[in-house]
Amino acid sequence: MGLRDALQRWLGTPRGPGPGEDAPDVPSAAISRRLLPTLTAVETAVGYTFRDRTLLHRALVHRSHAHAAGLDRRESNERLEFLGDSVLGLVVSEALYRRHGEREEGDLTKMKARLVCGATLGRVARNLGLGDHVLMSKGEEATGGRARASILADVVEAILGAIYLDGGPDAARAAVRRWILDRPDLLPRGTRLGNDKSRLQEVVQGRMKAPPQYRVLSVTGPDHERVFHVEVRVGGVSLGEGRGASKKAAEQVAAGRALTRLEADTAPPGSAEETRDA
Repeated sequence: MGLRDALQRWLGTPRGPGPGEDAPDVPSAAISRRLLPTLTAVETAVGYTFRDRTLLHRALVHRSHAHAAGLDRRESNERLEFLGDSVLGLVVSEALYRRHGEREEGDLTKMKARLVCGATLGRVARNLGLGDHVLMSKGEEATGGRARASILADVVEAILGAIYLDGGPDAARAAVRRWILDRPDLLPRGTRLGNDKSRLQEVVQGRMKAPPQYRVLSVTGPDHERVFHVEVRVGGVSLGEGRGASKKAAEQVAAGRALTRLEADTAPPGSAEETRDA
């Protein structure tokens, strides 16, 4: 089976279990009446009404709750999180491929990484108010679990996995569009999709009045598969390193890492403030 056929089959309408396959991953126990307001609130927040609410219920079950309630760990949201992570990656990749035909693979990879990272998914969860509805143990809640980025990101992926199982790929795509793809404000600050070396040059010239300096640290591998290891220094301070199949590619990676550091720092490298703190 070719890659295209495999993807089409994977994205097709969910089917029932075949010979030797497990039954659908849904809880067998009925949902208690006290949980119905929570499920309704989450459906309103995420913009999707479940036909099978047991899927949504499971998507909200953190492993700490499953443990405290004496449930099997498989009854937590971890399996749905696994599925949702894959669905999210494919939907975002497809959307970026279609929307940005002018972008090279490297740019698309950067864009995808920023859209599916834990920080972005945590913001999605906070925007949707999901933290209040995650089912977790009292101990987890007492230690700030409802605001923990990793838990929030996991529940977003779990809900997406549940939507995929309940409504198929079209419902999943629509959810990702609502939550992420149609929300440019969710891109992290300082998102760079172009030339990182040029951007670093601008930033450094504005702050230090001196250009960044690149240095090749090593070149390894056979002639047909070289790996360049490059460092970028500003004001005598090493700000980033990068590896790539060419010197230019490695410099771009190093520049990107330098920009990330500069955007996080308040004092320019080599400044008096930085010297005092050293």
